[in-house]
Amino acid sequence: MERVCVLGAGSWGTALAMVLAENGHDTLVWTHRAEQADEINQHHTNTKYLPETVLPSNLRATSDIAKAVAHSDTIIVAVPTKAIREVCEKMTSILDKKVLFVHVSKGIEPDSLKRISEILAESLPAEFVEEIVVLSGPSHAEEVVQHHPTTITAACGNIVAAEKVQDLFMNQYFRVYTNEDVVGVEIGGALKNVIALAAGITDGLNYGDNAKAALITRGLAEITRLGVKMGGNPFTFSGLTGMGDLIVTCTSVHSRNWRAGNMLGKGMKQQEVLEQMGMVVEGVRTTKAAYQLAEKFDVAMPISTALYGVLFNDVAPKEAVDALMMRGKKREIDEMMP
Repeated sequence: MERVCVLGAGSWGTALAMVLAENGHDTLVWTHRAEQADEINQHHTNTKYLPETVLPSNLRATSDIAKAVAHSDTIIVAVPTKAIREVCEKMTSILDKKVLFVHVSKGIEPDSLKRISEILAESLPAEFVEEIVVLSGPSHAEEVVQHHPTTITAACGNIVAAEKVQDLFMNQYFRVYTNEDVVGVEIGGALKNVIALAAGITDGLNYGDNAKAALITRGLAEITRLGVKMGGNPFTFSGLTGMGDLIVTCTSVHSRNWRAGNMLGKGMKQQEVLEQMGMVVEGVRTTKAAYQLAEKFDVAMPISTALYGVLFNDVAPKEAVDALMMRGKKREIDEMMP
């Protein structure tokens, strides 16, 4: 039995905490909202994020981050990308022993263009960080809590640390592979949200399956081009954290990025969409980062660039799609190459 805390009681953090508790680990969830911690402790529910789900009775919650950190030998970071630096700052004065960190968020910080593992390494005191592992893949929380078969990847340059995370989570409905390609896993996990927003837009415009299939295929091509240029293994993008995560996020109504894109395609404004969602839509922020990365690494990313225009330059969705369709003629194999 391991002592684990999950920082963040959203849908994904709660689902992962449920897996850990069901695996017999001493699991504590941290939320900044005391009323949410009370609900989990007293009613074994988290109705805002996972309605109709009954949580294990051995899963506990706290709104005291010092208590959560002191409890744990492994810390799962499950907060939105924009909150990671703030949470790290809270932990800095609390940490007093080496801890294994696992992050499960999917994003890239705009402007700094840092991946989440880089933000954690930069923001946490190095003497208290055992390793940083990325846990990523095609995984909707709503299905995990129903024990539907789910398969994801634990990535770390130190394969022993990745295998430890594999052992923590793996059970009959939650299968975990390992991978040493942290760059590829993080880039695939982050940029699939950009393509999922675009997929939602095509559905909102009622463009059908042909358009979505093309979008997913071409989206994977540009994610791979960028990821390889940044040092990722090209084979990673054909795996769970690349193609797998892209498929599930672009095709499922559980995907908040797809849902947000769908509303944009139907004519809603971005602010109106975000207010109606009521949850973080990582793809919006990541689209800005993807646009900046494409410029920095001189990589052609036409879908990400078109979406950037929609989100930040008031380009109409249909106009953006028309522009993509009328780009200059290309050989497909050339556009598949990194």
